[in-house]
Amino acid sequence: MIVKQISIFLENKPGQLAKACRALAQNNVNIATLSLADTTDFGIVRMIVDDHEKGYEVLSKAGFTVRQTEVVMAKVMDRPGGMAELMEKLDKIDVDIEYSYAYSLGSGDSAVLIFKFSDNQKAQAALKE
Repeated sequence: MIVKQISIFLENKPGQLAKACRALAQNNVNIATLSLADTTDFGIVRMIVDDHEKGYEVLSKAGFTVRQTEVVMAKVMDRPGGMAELMEKLDKIDVDIEYSYAYSLGSGDSAVLIFKFSDNQKAQAALKE
């Protein structure tokens, strides 16, 4: 399924991620998962929240540089080989994975993978099969 992801560009200094998380929490926006990548000067936080429009607005008003991006969310069985089966479907099509991150509740039922592909529509179609 294609979902909206929020990306926040943070200055690489203590307290910046806490400030963003606090702004979302104070406005009842729940973070389902996030990924953080950093460089010397800044970090990029990519997250899926329960209300992407409200999350975007809250973070923008708090002074953050924010972007919304479409990504593909896929569920796999939370067991050895779950991701391998998904990757085999993707190997059959010509799309690049730009980045990915995942989360699992540890229940053993399913894990959720988030992908940004060079062609999200094509990847989503392949994963539905």
